[in-house]
Amino acid sequence: MAIHSNSSLSLAFLLLNKIPGITSFGSLAPVKRALASGKVGHTGTLDKFADGLLVVLVGRALKLSSFFTNCNKRYEALVRFGAETDTLDMEGDVVAESPPPSKKALETAIRRFIGPIMQKPPAFSAIHLDGKRACELARSGFPVDMPPRPVTVYELTLQSYEPPLARIGVFCSSGTYVRALARDIAVVAGSRAHLAALTRTESGQFKLADALNLENWENPNPDDIRNALRPIDEAVFASLSIPVLYVDKKIAAAMRQGKPIDASILRGEEDHATHAGDLTAIFCDGSLTALIERKTPTLPDEQKSACWRYVFVV
Repeated sequence: MAIHSNSSLSLAFLLLNKIPGITSFGSLAPVKRALASGKVGHTGTLDKFADGLLVVLVGRALKLSSFFTNCNKRYEALVRFGAETDTLDMEGDVVAESPPPSKKALETAIRRFIGPIMQKPPAFSAIHLDGKRACELARSGFPVDMPPRPVTVYELTLQSYEPPLARIGVFCSSGTYVRALARDIAVVAGSRAHLAALTRTESGQFKLADALNLENWENPNPDDIRNALRPIDEAVFASLSIPVLYVDKKIAAAMRQGKPIDASILRGEEDHATHAGDLTAIFCDGSLTALIERKTPTLPDEQKSACWRYVFVV
């Protein structure tokens, strides 16, 4: 459902098909112009050379960014074997070379990277080290040693292989670098590699097939962008696997005033919200009222109402 009311722009999102050659931040420029607002942000960076799905939040929806960013992602990667670059993509300088692997060696290597793994992010990345982005340090010539961190690769499929190019499907947790995955698979297979192309096809339950394609990025039709806006509604929270609870106008008004959360409305919610950090979206008359989070009680006999806190209030 598109949004047509300007007043509704304060809590909305859109799906955007980013084109290669533009940064994720730069991709927001036509959206900002169309909405005459700087309160626009994406929820998960795509490399400049990459294309595909960007989930873009507008207005107060930006406060919900972390819940969109932490979604699992799905990609289609084109890997070129034979040479590794410093940036791990086609724009970098070659730092190591080795012949492409056999198909059998590649298939064996791929299986090694399915499941929980420790991944060393690329030196050319937006991760902060000592207050500076790693990519800025790397471009300045400083040696960058990226500590490995845990990520999960749920699916990894070799879709085609015509040496030196392999097309690989990736379904992974947030924070996974497909460039680093290509690097590591190549090394295990006895080769070297970098990404020749990368497309994000899904972020959580949001799909590239539903995204807005801008034919003219320099001067797009503002109506196309405005008509692509969607409200932050019940379906959005379902896509984020966050339960929804409906309340009446009296309770909604009390919540908007920041009053203590009424424990009586949470009966039945305890079944799903059994751990600190579990969330519930509160709606009234089809509109988001608040997002609340279960917290750990500080006293054994603490009331249920004190076990919840406001994360976001409209």
